[in-house]
Amino acid sequence: MMKRIALLGMPNTGKSTFFNRLTGAGARVGNWPGITVDLLAAKILLGGTMVEVVDLPGIYNLHGFSDDEQVVRHFLESQTVNGLVVILNATQLDRQLALLLQLKALKLPMTLVLNMSDEARQLGVKIDLAELARNLDMPVTLISAKYGQGFESARHAIEQIVQHNPAARLADAAGLSQDDRIEVELDRIVSGSVSTPITLPPDITRRLDRVLLHPWLGLPLFFITVFLLFQLVYGIGTPLQDGMNWGLEQIKSGLLQPALVHAPLPLRSFIQDGLFDGIGTVLSFLPIIVVFFMFMAIIEDSGYLARAAYLMDAVMARLGLDGRSFVMQLMGFGCNVPALMGTRVMRSRALRLLTMLVIPFSLCSARLQVFLFFTTAIFAPRAAAMVMFSLYLMSFLMAFLTALVWRGKYRSVEPLLLELPPYRFPTFKQLIAQGWQQSQHFLKGASGYIVGGVIVVWALTHYPFSVPPASPATLAGQLADFMAPLFQPLGIDRLLSVALLFGFIAKEIVIGALAVIYGAGQSNLAGIIAGKLDWVQAYSFMLFTLIYTPCLSTVAVLKQESKSGWFTVLAVAWPLGLAWLVSFIFYQSARALGW
Repeated sequence: MMKRIALLGMPNTGKSTFFNRLTGAGARVGNWPGITVDLLAAKILLGGTMVEVVDLPGIYNLHGFSDDEQVVRHFLESQTVNGLVVILNATQLDRQLALLLQLKALKLPMTLVLNMSDEARQLGVKIDLAELARNLDMPVTLISAKYGQGFESARHAIEQIVQHNPAARLADAAGLSQDDRIEVELDRIVSGSVSTPITLPPDITRRLDRVLLHPWLGLPLFFITVFLLFQLVYGIGTPLQDGMNWGLEQIKSGLLQPALVHAPLPLRSFIQDGLFDGIGTVLSFLPIIVVFFMFMAIIEDSGYLARAAYLMDAVMARLGLDGRSFVMQLMGFGCNVPALMGTRVMRSRALRLLTMLVIPFSLCSARLQVFLFFTTAIFAPRAAAMVMFSLYLMSFLMAFLTALVWRGKYRSVEPLLLELPPYRFPTFKQLIAQGWQQSQHFLKGASGYIVGGVIVVWALTHYPFSVPPASPATLAGQLADFMAPLFQPLGIDRLLSVALLFGFIAKEIVIGALAVIYGAGQSNLAGIIAGKLDWVQAYSFMLFTLIYTPCLSTVAVLKQESKSGWFTVLAVAWPLGLAWLVSFIFYQSARALGW
């Protein structure tokens, strides 16, 4: 009877590389009784004996219930082997030895192969092989499967197992039998009480991934998808926004103004020009925000978002980050706060801090509201989609630049472990619920800031009451004059600079502040802005709004999660300086070119 060994290990330990180096080009796909999937196997000559080498799936836990873990468990229960070759990453023994100890409890002959010795050497990891072998009571070899270093020692250890151990089944399968009973019980309970969402068949998923995860086409396809998303958002959302504007104007002219006709002028101005116009302008963009989150739900729930993280992992690694950082950055499109809290999944503090430094550059829903207003007011619909797309690209560029600058201070070597879910089709009901839930969350979280900000802005732009609103004699005018030397080189006028100041509190306030500053309702504010700004000034303003200091809620979470006052100061000061520099370069360059 031919002898057989099985290769086991965690994913991304170089097991397949070792298998290929050990077996050459003679691998084939085979199947075995008792298991439901095909496995890769090869026949090789070891020490004068023909040996079948079976490459089992990478697993994290022998006693888990994922498909791969079940395949490994069923193979070990149903097949005879002369021994096991366990391959672990030499740089992560503290996390991976637990799997080896689980396998060791099966009482099968085995040898341990520690791969990636080249990386361990670069990281300064030193392993006492003799002491480790004595503690584990098994042969241990250190290799680099990638470069072939130490490979002959590992081959010799495998030969010894094959020559000195007859083929056998598990000596003690009690633990695995208990897992099998749990597996059967799980299947019974799930099949009778759980309905799973519609997913594409595995073969279709694989065909899609060949295209969407292509090393050259994957990223361009992802960014094309995002661009088409914005085209759809504007195509569907703009007519809905026009309807919302019409409804708000009818309420103001038909109900509010007649009700306040006899009220004192300051009170009438406060309610109509302050509260109603400020809050109404924000509400007028609710339809576009709902549509945006609906389409984002398609990308997220379909499983495409996780694949974007996978595609970006190699790029992020060059910046000192990983694919999880990219996922957190994408999560920040909704709100920076939960994205910052999501970094808790990262074990490395350096990786957490660097990720937290780049997340605030994500174009969150609060900034989105500002950009939707300006792009709609200044640009034609087709150009508006291009402008919005460029702002998203700029948010990534600023995040990547920040990571590049600060990766030396916050250096991490923690690897990415990411599961790619199957492609799913969210239902229309789920899309509606997602869009409304996210928008409702936005309104609830922002309402206090919006109302408070509008009141403060109205007071600054109307006090003292004896002068024209928003004139240089008001508090807002005096504040704008003070900040003018800082913002004039950016093409940002004095009143826009006041709105930016309130954006420090919350970006949701900016549009409401503009409505109060200019004394305009939601229906004519866009016309006023379009008459005062050209596209260069508008884009410079949007660049500054995109990049500069995050809102107070985000700053509070940065302090809470980092537990560092110095880091919080850095997270506030760095984007502020970067925003001024980027807007200055853009505006001055555009004017120099005659735009």
